[in-house]
Amino acid sequence: MRPLSRRNFIQGTGSLLVLPLLRTEEPETVLYNGNILTMDEAQPRAQAAAIAGARFVAVGSNADVLPLAGARTRKIDLAFKTALPGFNDAHSHPAKSGVEHLHKVACDKDSIEKIQAALHERALQTPPGQWVLGFLYDDGKTPRPLNRFDLDEAVRDRPVLVQHRGGHTAFVNSLAFQLAQVNDQTPDPAGGRFERDKSGHLTGFVGDAAVQVFFKLIPDKDTPQDYRQGAVFISKLFTSKGITSACDADASPEDVQAYQDARDAGELTMRLYCHVSAASLDRFMAAGIHTGFGDEWVRIGGVKQYADGSISERTAWLSQPYIGIPNNYVGLQLSSREQLYETGRKAHAAGWQLATHANGDLAIDRILGVYEQIQKKLPKKDPRFRIEHCTLLTDTLIQRMRALQVIPAPFSGYVYFHGDVLHFYGQERTQHMFPMRSFLDAGLRPTDSSDYTASPADPMMWLQSQLTRTDMKGNVWGANQRITLQEGIRCGTINGAYAAFEEGLKGSIQPGQLADLVVLAQDPFKTAPSELLKIQVERTMVGGNWKYES
Repeated sequence: MRPLSRRNFIQGTGSLLVLPLLRTEEPETVLYNGNILTMDEAQPRAQAAAIAGARFVAVGSNADVLPLAGARTRKIDLAFKTALPGFNDAHSHPAKSGVEHLHKVACDKDSIEKIQAALHERALQTPPGQWVLGFLYDDGKTPRPLNRFDLDEAVRDRPVLVQHRGGHTAFVNSLAFQLAQVNDQTPDPAGGRFERDKSGHLTGFVGDAAVQVFFKLIPDKDTPQDYRQGAVFISKLFTSKGITSACDADASPEDVQAYQDARDAGELTMRLYCHVSAASLDRFMAAGIHTGFGDEWVRIGGVKQYADGSISERTAWLSQPYIGIPNNYVGLQLSSREQLYETGRKAHAAGWQLATHANGDLAIDRILGVYEQIQKKLPKKDPRFRIEHCTLLTDTLIQRMRALQVIPAPFSGYVYFHGDVLHFYGQERTQHMFPMRSFLDAGLRPTDSSDYTASPADPMMWLQSQLTRTDMKGNVWGANQRITLQEGIRCGTINGAYAAFEEGLKGSIQPGQLADLVVLAQDPFKTAPSELLKIQVERTMVGGNWKYES
């Protein structure tokens, strides 16, 4: 076997890029006969890649890479299938959603009657006095939203709470209201909403801080084993879609422990970057932990705060009222500017990345003001401030983001998956929502994300949504924000790594990078944009090992 020199690594030999290896080393695995999109500007396409020590060590043509294989090298024929770097879901909630899958009723159904039947069935198995809990509900997918009378009909003798898949709102029955001592005269809590009908009666819909009133009544019986199982379940779900890395966008200490436990047991199939919830920040700081602690599998990310609510659930804080919602409703503020600044300043000074949830234009304006003030008082060379979701923008807001090089982490599949609620915003506003074209044209580095459970963790859906800006029913929302396939893949790979300070580790297929990739059944570059969602994932590799095979 020919020796691999440092000069090879720096300059490449023809089409071959390699890492320096000891003269006696040989790759553990060689992939060949591939249509490999590397996302490496020095070599955009390749046929083959050699892997050793969980990293790519050589990338190039069959003729260059195959001779590197030794007697013990595993050689894998990709049969000319398309391979891409593993996708990065830069904002999701894996451990929490995994625990929900274990214990709650899945309400992702297209009719009220089906949801009622599922809840009634669970109630028959639930001891008296205990809560019946649902999740994954989407009021855009049923003919009308659930209400408390629907839930009363399904379950009369037990309290019921069905959480919207977006995580910011829920629907409760009459018994739940009684237990919480909430009635028609109860005022809305700060940052929350008890929805009422035209006659002033509670509908059963509760938003943001109002949901917490009910959560406080529900005993937390989840064990460390539940958290670990939940993390394992979701990591397998994600890798089946070609996702090899994800950011847990609001991790509790229990969530972080779950990922570590799953990793230690050899059951974790994807890598995690964990934003720490602001409520847990002091516990992590007391232990001397900050952004960057961890390893290639589980790493501590930023500190997560909330400026406003949800787009799909209509609690984002907007400068202009929602369309079709009474009383000039403009959404909810979840934190004061003072709260955002004080927590952000403390974390920034202690070495934390700042990652703040802000959907509406007023929320984004508020957090940009906080970031600008913090960076002026405590300047850092490369803070990589993040705005999670960063949905409704103006040109002025984007220019302020550009000045600070703020990283937007928008919902990638929302136009396709949540087009059924975009009428609340209207055609004019949707030209400035999830504005990927505007972000890229401004030189920003937007990521891809699902916010799972808010929308499916499916990169093919992300790409179709971004390229077409078309929903399930064929409605187009903001065609001016369409991007190219190459740009979309870059957002879902390299940009996700950059947002986590990990671009030196992942996001492309080149020597030195972690051997994370996905093999697709079809070439997306030869597929109509409106058909991308149909492309199947055949295999997903993480660290040189197949973690999913169809």
